[in-house]
Amino acid sequence: MGKLVVTEFITLDGIIEDPGGSEGTEHGGWSFRHPAPEGQQFKGEELERADAQLLGRVTYEGFAAAWPQQEGEFADLFNGMPKHVATRTLQRFDWNNASPLQGELADAVAELKAGEGAPIYVHGSASIVRALLPAGLVDELRLMIHPVAIGGGKRLFPDDREKLPFRLASTRAFDSGVLLNVYEPAAPA
Repeated sequence: MGKLVVTEFITLDGIIEDPGGSEGTEHGGWSFRHPAPEGQQFKGEELERADAQLLGRVTYEGFAAAWPQQEGEFADLFNGMPKHVATRTLQRFDWNNASPLQGELADAVAELKAGEGAPIYVHGSASIVRALLPAGLVDELRLMIHPVAIGGGKRLFPDDREKLPFRLASTRAFDSGVLLNVYEPAAPA
């Protein structure tokens, strides 16, 4: 059975919106203000261990617009692996190896996990993460915490969320000030 690993860029105040700046938000591009070569190396290693990606429609559209034109080892891995897209509206999938999930999200993801051996990665895709965490389908949550607070935007955890306990599995500090915290779901206290 494959693990579902969520990997997110996040600010100190919990914002995950527009880390790369492509969405045109007021503070977009905040992740590039703290370049972390060790973080890039980690993301490459992460991708090498992956079997597939799980993406929401918005993340898929952003990645599909940017990645097919990229070159290099990371881009080759990213572009070549299967991409499962959670969408009810998107009809066209032009990015290599992309296809829509069928049926209800939780059921489709449970089926994906049962059929994979290596991890399935979720990059960004907050709406998917918000649905899969309480369903118990996320095996690992990797947060790359950037040393910036931007005061508003889309949060990983909405204010109306039920309590979700986690256990810190590992932590790593990069020279840029970015922290990588890896969490696993924990049993409720």
